[in-house]
Amino acid sequence: MEILKVEHLCKTYGKGETEIRAVDDMSFTVQKGEFVAIVGASGSGKSTLLHLLGGVDRPTSGKVFIDGEDIYQLNNDALAIFRRRQVGLIYQFYNLIPILNVEENITLPCRLDGKKVGEERIKEMLTNLGLLDRRNHLPSELSGGQQQRTSIGRALINNPAIVLADEPTGNLDSKASSEIVELLRLSNKKLKQTIIMITHDLDIALAADRIITIDDGKIIKDEKNA
Repeated sequence: MEILKVEHLCKTYGKGETEIRAVDDMSFTVQKGEFVAIVGASGSGKSTLLHLLGGVDRPTSGKVFIDGEDIYQLNNDALAIFRRRQVGLIYQFYNLIPILNVEENITLPCRLDGKKVGEERIKEMLTNLGLLDRRNHLPSELSGGQQQRTSIGRALINNPAIVLADEPTGNLDSKASSEIVELLRLSNKKLKQTIIMITHDLDIALAADRIITIDDGKIIKDEKNA
């Protein structure tokens, strides 16, 4: 089942001689439950692409469908609600709320929707993340790996249609990086969560089922991992 469909997506900055085509006529699909890595050098357009897929930025032209919804037909308010409910975002620098503890950061998307998270659900999530004994700790009291696991929990708590991870290991040491990649794989295999991960590290990309390589805003390779 197709969960993401991208049609002739373009994002340009500037005009005339100064025009930069950060994303240049990209088209591809992702099936429900796939784990896809998008790789490319710095400046290749991969982060811009991720922001367009997640509804964080609007394209110059083209379409993005998530679970059948043409997201750029939504107005800004409706898009913000759709993004909160259907798109889980994981960033390199965690983006946690410093005055909220681990449990509060993870459940924030639900609370913004006025939904209560049951104790069984939050306990299961914290256990899977290895954060049960840190549930009342503030971000400043956590290691980098623990902060990133908290941001993964926040991305997963609403059971989104798709999770987008932007260099999720870029700020971590090798041990914490391996733990985060393993956690993403577990979420993909055990929870059947669709994941698209941006990375410049080919070794990390090899954890995915499929690797899309981009350069100068274009897809130059799209292949399944053996």
